Amino acid sequence: MSRIQTVKKSGPVIERRSIDFVPHAERHGRPFGQFTLWFGANMQITAIVTGALAVIFGADAFWGIIGLFIGNLLGGTVMALHAAQGPKLGMPQMISSRAQFGVFGAVIPLVLVIIMYLGFAATGAVLAGQAVGQIIPTGHPAVGVIIFGALTVLVATLGYKYIHLLGRISTVVGIVGFTYLAVQLFIKHDVGAVMGTGKFAVPTFLLAISLSAGWQLTYGPYVADYSRYLPANTPAGRTFLSCFSGAVLGSQWSMTLGALFAAIAMPKGHEFLDGQVAFVGELSGGGAIAVLMYLVIVVGKLTVNTLNAYGGYMTILTSVSAFTRQLRFAPWVRFAYVIGFITVSVIIAIAASADFISNFKNFVLLLLMVFIPWSSINLVDFWLVSKEKVDVPALYDPKGRYGAWNVPALLTYALGVVVQIPFLAQSMYTGPITPLLGGADISWLVGLVVTAAVYYPVAKKFQRPPAEMVYPAADYQLAETSAVEPVA
Repeated sequence: MSRIQTVKKSGPVIERRSIDFVPHAERHGRPFGQFTLWFGANMQITAIVTGALAVIFGADAFWGIIGLFIGNLLGGTVMALHAAQGPKLGMPQMISSRAQFGVFGAVIPLVLVIIMYLGFAATGAVLAGQAVGQIIPTGHPAVGVIIFGALTVLVATLGYKYIHLLGRISTVVGIVGFTYLAVQLFIKHDVGAVMGTGKFAVPTFLLAISLSAGWQLTYGPYVADYSRYLPANTPAGRTFLSCFSGAVLGSQWSMTLGALFAAIAMPKGHEFLDGQVAFVGELSGGGAIAVLMYLVIVVGKLTVNTLNAYGGYMTILTSVSAFTRQLRFAPWVRFAYVIGFITVSVIIAIAASADFISNFKNFVLLLLMVFIPWSSINLVDFWLVSKEKVDVPALYDPKGRYGAWNVPALLTYALGVVVQIPFLAQSMYTGPITPLLGGADISWLVGLVVTAAVYYPVAKKFQRPPAEMVYPAADYQLAETSAVEPVA
């Protein structure tokens, strides 16, 4: 067997691939890169806010942290299973969902994914804009948001390698910054006094689980975008563990701090609600130290916002390519799409700043409703029905194996959304079953289980997976006969 080693570049280069298949000769990296990317992406202020929400909306700090941990484990498992698909498929996550929904049918969840990216980019820009405004006094919150948007455009346009580089930087910066915050928290406040001061309540405990599970699950539609360059023979288990551990450890650290921040702040008049970024600056001690903490916030938010912009750009191209059949796009196209995407998100951020906390809670929980069925269908099909075998060329051909529309899968997806409605606990709507559960929102769990149970027998009857993995003709022999040596 021949052994082919990918060429190690002398330095980062602008990415030239987009939604097309990554040839095996261009694969590179090690699974540990997934750990640093997702750890760094979760060591950030919005994850702190998510943890704070569990306490702000009624959970005891201790039980809230336990609930957040359970949610991170559950959601992180689903998210990392998506990441493990990347090396085998060598393509963006949402392109691969054409194997379940059809080339045109996959556009339906794609539209919802684009809305998700915009929402997270906008809500992240609100907090990052506050941090920029603290570092560079501008006199208006919108200026900080715009500056942060420009930084996001820069990194997202450069592409994959620069995004991973930013993830490594964010990991180091986040560990140092968040460790300092934790030390300051325990020095300045009696943390033990706010732990276990309330009673265990099922509704708020389940809310904490839902918040953190939703946080992890919403990465599902794009997590494989950042593992698709790994060599195809990378063990799925290593990719899974690297992504899972990075995402869960980073998010739980941040959310635990958030839950404690909220518990400390609430007796004093909800300072955390009034200004999350300013609260962090005050806790750090003010002055030059506070400025450094604001930089930590900006770096963490820049990492995850770049993921949103990059994923949003590729999702839009995936939708367009379903009808145009175009596979390759010039770098200037990426720049144009990223500019448009970030411009819209900045406008949303400026408009939504006033009621950020409430809007963010509702946004995260609502996303669970539409993405749980998608994740369930995608994972059941790839791991249980197709058994990791996909016809890659057919994903780009509406007349190929997967067709233009997969009606049974789309109907199952719709069912997975509808079945959650009676269990919803939203500010705008509460399902009829929710009061019987004490107000607890378990819609995400219902959607996950019901969709999987319905889709599996449907897929076994209607899906026609290939007997073996089918790669593009020009890359097929290399994929089947060569082991690719991963390089850092």
